[in-house]
Amino acid sequence: MFESMDRLDLDVQRAYLARLGVESAPPSVEAMHLLVRRHAERVPYETLWIQACEAWNIDPYESAARIALDGRGGYCYHMNGALGLLLSSLGYAVRGHVGGVHGPESPQVAAMGNHLVLTVEQLPSDTNPGGVWYVDNGLGDALHDPLPLVAGTHDQPPFVLSLEQAAERSEWHLTHDPGGGFTGMTWTMAHARLADFEAKHQWLSTSPESGFVQVAMAERRDATGVDVIRGLVLSRIGDGAHTDEPVTRRAEWFDLLADLFDLRLHTMPAETRERLWMNVLSAHRRWEESQTSQS
Repeated sequence: MFESMDRLDLDVQRAYLARLGVESAPPSVEAMHLLVRRHAERVPYETLWIQACEAWNIDPYESAARIALDGRGGYCYHMNGALGLLLSSLGYAVRGHVGGVHGPESPQVAAMGNHLVLTVEQLPSDTNPGGVWYVDNGLGDALHDPLPLVAGTHDQPPFVLSLEQAAERSEWHLTHDPGGGFTGMTWTMAHARLADFEAKHQWLSTSPESGFVQVAMAERRDATGVDVIRGLVLSRIGDGAHTDEPVTRRAEWFDLLADLFDLRLHTMPAETRERLWMNVLSAHRRWEESQTSQS
């Protein structure tokens, strides 16, 4: 993935940069940080397409076009796939890697492939003389900026993240802050292919057992925290932390997606918007019934 011949159509690249609010610039540490930071702030991690029954693949060109032209986001394969292609188009030495997000059960071989990781090479700085950076806008509530691929702890308010290299040096592990939405993620430094993720994408986006299928969500990271909507419930982690009452009015829910997450869904047909709303509302009602039966 993301070889030197991987280039976005120029019109898509311009629209993508316009959505991020940045100008095209030669590769540099500063320019990369700005791109990644703006991506985290302006392109939401979202799975609404699943509840809307939109069958998305993980082709990075299609993901980039949706982000640039349709104002959408996606989950890890879309977010990092599109970002990696944008970086490649701008001249960065970017690579994709197979990762596996895990919970408290510790890293699992079976989880590998449920996450696409990016690294960017050949960008040394005073604090990162090796010049390799860990870039990841596909974890929702974790990174706001790139991290130097160096073992140790890294502050990314409101979180403290930790990177550790495996003894054989072919794998890295990210430990998320206890206040985050998952425990950690392991990845291998071998170069990935799209085929490495197809099976996991199919399961994550279609299986009734997948959390992404069960609950619609969107997350938007900023410098001090994360705004999160799961189903009808809006919350914030970090500065200004709160959890609101469920948003049960259709118009108010769509306005919230547009205003807080920049998900205006302007290219979504009316019948698809209705299907999305009904599926999200039905899932919330089933959750309420389960809570009542348990009390």
